[in-house]
Amino acid sequence: MIFGSDQGVGVSVDGGTTWSSWHNQPTGQFYHIATDNQFPYRVYGTQQDSGSVSITSRSDTGSITFRDWYTAGAGESGYIAPDPSDPNIVYGGETYGGLSRFDRRTGQVQVISPTPVTEFGQEIWKRDLRFTWTSPLVFSPQDPKTLYFGSQYLLRSQDRGSSWERISPDLTGADPNFKASAGGVAAVAGPDAAMKMGAGVIYTIAPSPIAAGQIWVGTDTGLIWLTRDGGKNWTNVTPPGLTAFSKISMIDAGHFDAGTVYAAVDRHRLDDLSPHIYVTHDFGKNWKTVVNGIPKGAYVRAMREDPAHKEVLFAATELGVYASVTDGATWYSLQANMPVVPVHDLVIHGNDIVVATHGRAFWILDDISPLRFPFFHNERGPGHLVRPSAAMRIRASVNTDTPLPPEEPAGENPPVGAIIYYSVWRPAAEITLEILDTGGAVIRKYSSGTAPTALDPRTLPFPPYWVRSEEALSREPGLHRFVWDLRYEHIRVPNQQYGMNVALPQSAPVEPEGPMVLPGKYQVRLTADGQSSTQPLEVKMDPRVTVSADDLQRQFALEMKIYNTLKHAVSAHAEIKQLLDTQTIQNRQEMARTLLGGEGEQSGGRATFTRAIANLGTLLRAVESADAAPTVAQQQAAVKAIAEANELKAEWVKVRNGK
Repeated sequence: MIFGSDQGVGVSVDGGTTWSSWHNQPTGQFYHIATDNQFPYRVYGTQQDSGSVSITSRSDTGSITFRDWYTAGAGESGYIAPDPSDPNIVYGGETYGGLSRFDRRTGQVQVISPTPVTEFGQEIWKRDLRFTWTSPLVFSPQDPKTLYFGSQYLLRSQDRGSSWERISPDLTGADPNFKASAGGVAAVAGPDAAMKMGAGVIYTIAPSPIAAGQIWVGTDTGLIWLTRDGGKNWTNVTPPGLTAFSKISMIDAGHFDAGTVYAAVDRHRLDDLSPHIYVTHDFGKNWKTVVNGIPKGAYVRAMREDPAHKEVLFAATELGVYASVTDGATWYSLQANMPVVPVHDLVIHGNDIVVATHGRAFWILDDISPLRFPFFHNERGPGHLVRPSAAMRIRASVNTDTPLPPEEPAGENPPVGAIIYYSVWRPAAEITLEILDTGGAVIRKYSSGTAPTALDPRTLPFPPYWVRSEEALSREPGLHRFVWDLRYEHIRVPNQQYGMNVALPQSAPVEPEGPMVLPGKYQVRLTADGQSSTQPLEVKMDPRVTVSADDLQRQFALEMKIYNTLKHAVSAHAEIKQLLDTQTIQNRQEMARTLLGGEGEQSGGRATFTRAIANLGTLLRAVESADAAPTVAQQQAAVKAIAEANELKAEWVKVRNGK
């Protein structure tokens, strides 16, 4: 038997005596979404019948699991707003005016609602404050201590919710002199009568990010209001022809000029399933609709302007997410691998689009660089390189625990390293991608002509699903994404090892990995059929790490010494193996085998190339295990290991040359 609920589904195989958990499926129904200012940033939302959630956008242990989320103090519906000045404080809404302040440090949740005693159940025209299921709650982008909350009035708190003041009249179109008929029902039926009776609330609040005191407000009765003096004076700027109860679902104030605002209008309650997005560039004097490309049925719930690039817009609709790079003149679907699902809200955080779905939980689209630099669509060379976003210098996983099994629910981490987009306009004979330092030296090179290394599952010391195939550089027409892991190429050593810090669906790391580059300026060069294009790339330090630049440089220098010595040792090992296999040093085979060492040898013991390689690999992993200066013991061990490897190389040169 199977049951369905707001939380998901449960399965019983014993006639209903016991049921499976719903905590193993991403079926959350989120109303709104918010992110904080931490790194990695956390995602917040309230979900139908399942309370609030705070979850990281990137886990240090490689995948996002039960270790990475907690309840954030809010109820099942409404907005949620982490404090811009303190991510440990989260403000969250509840049905019909409930409001709380959660302190992550103590776990306590304080009720700060302007109506601590609910008025729900009274005649709507008699309520002092009217609220809806999802009452809007937003911080001022101008003043992080100012919080706005919507009823029929715009409410403001400047003391963390301890007190609230009204800074607007009733903005919903209600008649202040309304009186019910003797039967308690409005004398006149219809939307206009319902509006006058008071069946309306403020549904969206949009303080301007660039103009102090400027606030846009939209109501579920179909009205848009603007104040430019902090609420002292209000102007009705509703688009002409918008009928009563055309819900102003979301307003987004312009990030580049104060007169611009975008309004998502949801009319599906009026049996109108068409999309409606309005935009004004002159403070609401003139409006136009911009929905070309969004199909009927995809009615719009939220609308956001990219705060980093003008004219780039995103719409959350009943059928998924749509994007425009022409200020709404044309839209196209951003469906990709996301299921077709109602999207109730979205935000742009840095380079990411963070989405709240109503039925498939949270989704994040990592790195929207191609949408921010759409000029490449007009270029018709064999290939074009999109300017990459800055890359954060972090590790794929620092997990030291037993890897979780594949059936354990987990979200996927964003890619680790530099995300590089390039386009190919026609099939190319060869594509190469190179990473260069400031001096122009090549750090890493990839080629479409290099086939990924094939792995034999029979040789792996763990299940095959722990390993993914290496990423190939495509030369086929289209837009492609490639990830450089910010490392020098790893050295293929004999008796290849793998790290145990596995986090599905990522691959088990091949060890030893190449050294990670230092923070700084780099270049990416794409070459397609002999024509090259170059873009700058910045590598940034993990902001949580406090290591000094000098200590980081000392670590990198030691890693490179070990790395280069290891390369020479592996090269010598391969040369000895080849000469032994071809029997070209017949009279010196015993000396060569002694230098080579046994295939199963690990670190420690007598000096052989096999042991030297194992020692250097172990040491390289130890030195680069964290962003810190090498320990004294590591430095001493490095001196010894490098010296032993150099001595072995000198001995091999003598043997090879017959001396």
